[in-house]
Amino acid sequence: MAFLDSLIDTNFRGDPSGRVVVFPGDRRQRGYAVKSTADELRIKSFLKTFYVAQFLILLLGYFLASEWSRDLSYALGRPAANVLRTIAIVVAIYSLVLGLPYWLLRRSCRNAFLTLVSADDEIALTGKSRGRPWVLGVVLIGLGALMVFVTMVLIRSTSGTH
Repeated sequence: MAFLDSLIDTNFRGDPSGRVVVFPGDRRQRGYAVKSTADELRIKSFLKTFYVAQFLILLLGYFLASEWSRDLSYALGRPAANVLRTIAIVVAIYSLVLGLPYWLLRRSCRNAFLTLVSADDEIALTGKSRGRPWVLGVVLIGLGALMVFVTMVLIRSTSGTH
């Protein structure tokens, strides 16, 4: 839980006017003033739920997509015979099984974030950026490349047995 709490605390920062929350995935440099401790606890509870749901979608989606893509690849013939087809199957199923629920979660949470705060409490943030949004993209591309590499290694190791 300490890791989850530290992850959530990165969304809050101190301000001369009080505590400010900055929601994850918000592209604009804006934050919202948190008026009370009860509001802060409510926002933290919502963010915990969001991060746990995000983790479960990524984890369970990965396992489901890997099994479905493996089954479909073998149903269409030897995967080693057509590696590009196998890679395309893996990427397509992974994008559908994992990408669609993840996109729907982000979309619904983005709308729900705005119900937790008042539009009157919006604060334009200045100074240093909260992070580098491109890092997540690089990490996801790296994980995708690793998945393709592992798939190719597994295909080569099992191609001699079929």
